[in-house]
Amino acid sequence: MRAGSRAPIPVAVLASGGGTNLQALLDALERSPHARIARVISNHAGAGALERARRAGVPTTVLRDHTDAHELVQALGDARLVVLAGYLKRVPADVVARFRWRVINIHPALLPGFGGRGMYGRRVHEAVLASGARVSGATVHYVDEEFDRGPIIAQWPVPVRADDTPESLAARVLEVEHRLLAVVVEELARRGVPGEPVRLSTPHSTSVNGDKIGDNFSRGG
Repeated sequence: MRAGSRAPIPVAVLASGGGTNLQALLDALERSPHARIARVISNHAGAGALERARRAGVPTTVLRDHTDAHELVQALGDARLVVLAGYLKRVPADVVARFRWRVINIHPALLPGFGGRGMYGRRVHEAVLASGARVSGATVHYVDEEFDRGPIIAQWPVPVRADDTPESLAARVLEVEHRLLAVVVEELARRGVPGEPVRLSTPHSTSVNGDKIGDNFSRGG
């Protein structure tokens, strides 16, 4: 490491399912000078995310009791940033307090709409379609003591088509999730994981009139 340079920020990822967002992070951060995936934690021993981590040589932990704050803190180890990527359990309040402004989550809709307890996966996309909304997207936000209520860090909109199904909308949003989460993690790590909320903007990332995902990312806050 060059004199004056900083070692990559260790990142812990919590996941309950297949781990496609984890895989996006593993791929995006493979050569990052700012962040590295240091460990992957799950509440479910059969989670596909764990196998993705093992293939990448990343240490894994399966929680015995996801409500046990001490167990989770021990599992997080030296992580400077904690990323919830499809993690379906509430993070204990003591852990949120200990890691204030260092725990983030990716949600498959434009918060504050279509969030809260029980709003995950297909349920989110069904609710978006039922509402008649013309735009959906992905949100990365800070985790606090309530589901999906922490300050928003960044959002990336996608169009809702007239002929969308929950599956087709989910696929379009997931593509954006992968891009957005990786960019946010990289940027927070580049800034040294600030000890206060950061708001990043993506004003030209996606046109609501088309499907092209752009590369412009404005740094605000």
